[in-house]
Amino acid sequence: MTRDLFPPPAALSRRALVLGTPLLLAACVTNSPPPVVQTLGDPRYGEVVGEPFEVPAVDTSGLDPRLLRQVVDYPSKYPVGTIVVDVPNRYLYLVEKDGKAIRYGVGVGKQGYSYRGWATIKRKEKWPHWTPTPNMIAKQPERYKPYAAGLPGGETNPLGPRALYLYDGDRDTMFRLHGTIEPDTIGTEVSSGCIRLLNQDIIDLYERVPLGTRVIVINN
Repeated sequence: MTRDLFPPPAALSRRALVLGTPLLLAACVTNSPPPVVQTLGDPRYGEVVGEPFEVPAVDTSGLDPRLLRQVVDYPSKYPVGTIVVDVPNRYLYLVEKDGKAIRYGVGVGKQGYSYRGWATIKRKEKWPHWTPTPNMIAKQPERYKPYAAGLPGGETNPLGPRALYLYDGDRDTMFRLHGTIEPDTIGTEVSSGCIRLLNQDIIDLYERVPLGTRVIVINN
């Protein structure tokens, strides 16, 4: 099963310019969310301070407001603390008490690549390392072979500032909940199966969920 796609250099440069970050020209106990600095009009998506790498503010004016983080009514059969990924509707819910949930907009895997069913978050990483899978390299060597040794965490890493790793028992499913360097892909079907969130949203979610959190991915 493949991990998330790494954008080609041209696309990555365009994204980096939009976000205001320079592009390097080289070959899954709950805490409060970190503070943010409002710079583009929405305090939920301002520049995140205190990180080892830049997490710039996101211009959310081009996104459907329904995809922005918010508390919603969500009567659910799932226990409080469960993550529910609604692939068809491009939402991720963190179930809360009293019939509520925090809802995040997500980008999802292309048809045929998405995970479905139950999983458990057994690993959490800040500024995660990314390595394309052998399958990705075999299918698109011109794009992925230069990164066969992996890419360390940073502004140009496609996993963004946080990743939550989904396991089926002790087996790594190779699917993750993670950030993105392409904020305008939220709400679309673009990845190789992983679930991507805006960077401010994955940081928020990361701080809210502990290891052992159960995740259900609904894909029909």
